Amino acid sequence: MQLATVYSDVGFTGKNAQREGLRQALAAVREGDTLVVPKMDRLARNVEDTLQIVRELTERGVIFQMGQTVYDPHDPWSKLFLTFLAAIAEAEGGWISLRTQEGMARPSVRKKLKGRQPSIPAETDAAIAKALDEGAQSAADLARVFRISRSGVYRAAARHRAKVEQ
Repeated sequence: MQLATVYSDVGFTGKNAQREGLRQALAAVREGDTLVVPKMDRLARNVEDTLQIVRELTERGVIFQMGQTVYDPHDPWSKLFLTFLAAIAEAEGGWISLRTQEGMARPSVRKKLKGRQPSIPAETDAAIAKALDEGAQSAADLARVFRISRSGVYRAAARHRAKVEQ
């Protein structure tokens, strides 16, 4: 018995049909090999892609297995089940996308998704900007006083200036 090789996609691959891990796995399998995926949505993003990939695997003599279930291309029930699972996976992806869009449309959610908040308060931003503008202290001196990095001093001043300009 030969050891299995695991291929995985890294990063955000939600809508991307060109996934490096999948491409490598499909290129590596040979006649008599078994391609195992844990869930249908790990193989393809829609029914058409699923059926095309499984058809190509079958033509190459590669066995397709999802979880513990082995796909038999000669069994009509197996074909129906595969198509049904692919349709459910595609619909589930669409529902997730809709829920995300609905959530992002709510102002309370958008307000929370502004990125990482500054570690220093707005009053400190104002004091740093004032000190830099007056030239009383250098950025390095201000960084030591406020216990932040020198680039943090410049970011704080920029935040304050942007807020004042609004």
